[in-house]
Amino acid sequence: MIEGSDLRADVLAIAGHRDDVEQTCGGTLLRMAARGLRTAILDLTRGEAGTRGTAEDRAREAAEAAKLLGVSRREALDLPDGAIENTLENRKKIVRVLREVRPRVVILPYWQARHPDHAIVATLGYEACFLSGLSKVETGEPPHRPFKIVYASLYADVRPGFIVDITPFIEQRHRALMAYKSQYANQAAGSALFVPEEEIRERTFAEARHYGLLAGVKYGEPFVQKEVGLVDDLTLVPVQTI
Repeated sequence: MIEGSDLRADVLAIAGHRDDVEQTCGGTLLRMAARGLRTAILDLTRGEAGTRGTAEDRAREAAEAAKLLGVSRREALDLPDGAIENTLENRKKIVRVLREVRPRVVILPYWQARHPDHAIVATLGYEACFLSGLSKVETGEPPHRPFKIVYASLYADVRPGFIVDITPFIEQRHRALMAYKSQYANQAAGSALFVPEEEIRERTFAEARHYGLLAGVKYGEPFVQKEVGLVDDLTLVPVQTI
């Protein structure tokens, strides 16, 4: 676990695997940290089933990436990599962290995904957030229910609900991703499945550029929210129409 003297954070990103957050919302965490907010990451597995690297490799890499992202806390649970299930036991494991961190905002993966773990985490995380607010569910910490849940939709074929401008943080975001040398450095293992190292920068920057253009900025990360938005002043709504 990586943590400061205070376990709490304003924004908690929950993901199935170490490096998921770096791919989908690392720039957003950097932007929130730059605004003085405390950020945290909860990885639900340790990466033991991955084609490349070991759980120990990915733990070291995740710690380095956490420093680059400026998060105040990072923890990995022991859910089985590649076989995450939405069970009461697993929900309670997440509830423990939610009640310690007490985030206002939780970031989850989008609920439709190629990797089954990612889709499961969207539902598992949402239900854990609900369970965390129930006073009769005892974990040793007082109940806490996040105010807002948003879904990182970078790899989903959906129109984003909003974009976070990550332009000032795009290089640091890339360095955090590339901290996972066991995953992204060129090697024989998984060479037919993984993008060559020399193409990773081009691809990730192109994706961020695409989403940035949708919102009138250079680089962005996309999100979906299930609730409608609320506007107080029409003259302050961002993103130009014409």
